[in-house]
Amino acid sequence: MITNKQAEAAVEDLEGWANRVVRSTDPGAEASIYYDGDSSTYVIRLARGSRVLLFRLSEAQVRTPGREKECEDTLKRKVRDL
Repeated sequence: MITNKQAEAAVEDLEGWANRVVRSTDPGAEASIYYDGDSSTYVIRLARGSRVLLFRLSEAQVRTPGREKECEDTLKRKVRDL
């Protein structure tokens, strides 16, 4: 579990976690996150220079115990795709 908070309340925790993972993979990249209440997903924006990649993680992925590794692997793969 990345955070036990929900919806908008989780964004700050998730952004901190995401930036730690992103910077360990690529020091020149950064992540920003917002919560989309219509789809109950977190939209993650990865940026490096002029390149940007958007993807989503579901609230279930973020809040389910034992899925942090899955989320981390997804995030690292997306950084490499950037």
